[in-house]
Formats: sequence, C-alpha cells, structure tokens
Amino acid sequence: MTRAAPTPEARDAARAAARWLTLMESGGDEFDVAALQRWRDSHAHHEAAWQKAQQLRQRFVGIPVSLGMATLDRPALARRTVLKRALGIAAAMPTAWLVGRELPLEAWRADLHTATGEQRRLTLPDGSAVQLNTDSALDLDLKARRLVLVQGEMALNVAGAAPLSIQMPYGLVTVSRGEVCLRLGERDCRISVINGSAQLQPLRGPVLGLEAGQQVNVQASGAGVLVSFDVAQLGWRDGVLVAQDQPLGAFLRELGRYRRGVLRWDEALESLRVTGSFRLENTDRILALLSASLPLEVHMRTPYWVTLTLRKNFA
Repeated sequence: MTRAAPTPEARDAARAAARWLTLMESGGDEFDVAALQRWRDSHAHHEAAWQKAQQLRQRFVGIPVSLGMATLDRPALARRTVLKRALGIAAAMPTAWLVGRELPLEAWRADLHTATGEQRRLTLPDGSAVQLNTDSALDLDLKARRLVLVQGEMALNVAGAAPLSIQMPYGLVTVSRGEVCLRLGERDCRISVINGSAQLQPLRGPVLGLEAGQQVNVQASGAGVLVSFDVAQLGWRDGVLVAQDQPLGAFLRELGRYRRGVLRWDEALESLRVTGSFRLENTDRILALLSASLPLEVHMRTPYWVTLTLRKNFA
C-alpha cells in the first residue's frame, strides 16, 4: 500500500519536532521545557509529531551489543571516545529518521540540489544558465528540453535557439528567450519574468502569457492575477537579501530560509522595520547588523539555535 503524502502542516510539525528533540537531547533547560510544552499544547499536529519523535527516539536508545563488546578491549580513553560518538549518533538518528519520513525524498534524488544556505549555478550545453537558491532541487531532462522544479527556488536564463520548459506541480512554464524565476511554495508557485517573455500552462485554465516585469502566482486551481514585481525580491541571484522598510518578522522569516537550525524571536519584534541590503554569505553577520541598528539582542545557544529578544529597558 502506498503511504499517503504528508500534508504541509504535518511536514512543518515534523520539522519543528525534530528541532525540539535535538534541543532536548543536547540539554535543554527549564525554560526550553516550558516552551516545548506550550508548542505541544498549541495544536494537535504538534502533539502528534512530538509523540512520533518520542517513539522513534526509543528505537535508538540502546547501543548495539556488538559495538559495546568491541569497546571492552580498548583503552579507557579510546573506549570513552567510541561510546561518546555512538551516543551522539543515537541521539541524531531519530531526528534524521523523523525528517526523512516527513520530507520529500525527491529533493535528495534530484539531479541538482542545494543545502540550506547554499546556491548553485549551472550552464547547460546550449548556453542557457540555471541558478538554484537555498534548499532547492531540480531534475534535468535535457533531451526533452525540460527542467522539473522539485523544491525551492530557481532562475533560468534561456540563450539557445529552442525553447526550454520548467515543469512544477501546478503547471508548465515555457521560455523561448529571456530570464524567469520560479519560487515553489507549499500550495503555489510564484513565476516572475525578468526579461523576455514566458508562457504558463496551468493545470487548470488557459495558457497565460507573461512579459518582462510581470509576476503571477499559480495554484492547483489555476493562475492568479498578473502583477508587477519589485526586482529587489530577486536579489538572492546576487547573494543579497534586500529589505525596504520591511516588517522585521517578515524579514526574519525570509532570512531563516538561509540558516540551518532554529531562528526564533519575540513577538514584540515583529512590527519593527528594517531597510538595507545584506550579504547572504554570512547570516550571523546579518543578525549582528540587526542588533546594531535595532533594539534587539541576539542570544546564540549554539550556532544552530538562536533567539532574538527585545533589548532590555527599551521603551
């Protein structure tokens, strides 16, 4: 029997549960325990994901007998090193297992993919250029002149004589000559034409033509309304995150796409405004710049667990 694909809510809950499990295994304090309980109580998906994480954790609590026996003849120092590594692996395995069960394996099997915070460029045989943003995956079928966006965000600059098509879950985008960007979300795909033109064939509805400077969101139910877009939102192609009087909460959610681990912040920070151009190659530096220009403090438990709070005594 084929296992039903997890819902977006279940995938989000699985990711969060994996992060909470990692924190608890690394020695969370009483404040973390209280925060975890609040998260579990806030939604049924959260509690279900946490229970699954706990069940999976129990599968890995024991060290295999063969490993334990193999360490007995080692010197004390070496024995402690082996056991420490084994325990570390045992703690990490449930997190990897949980996320692997809930996240699409197609992204790992794709011809071209990027890790969180990574960007890649590829020149195709006809001279066309592909760029992948953070946490993205793309399949290549060059014989059919078709690319398949599996996950994340991409840019395609078509330079060849023959059109190239991009398949995504909500339709097909064809580019004869020009540059387009596609950003695949949980329930839609945003298509932006930087120059030239493109055609969109949604799963439902007629073919839609897009010209330079136009953008549209397409869902399973069809395409939305054509709108113009701010080219600054495509700054990632140059390794830059641009904000123009943007709410800090929205900026941090975008920044979180480029950081491994957990980035969280006080609700009081949501409505602060941020303006600037930030190099994505060092997200720790971006946080330091934010703390220098805004009334916030950066608390880094580890490089992978960061919390932002409103600066004390700020009125």
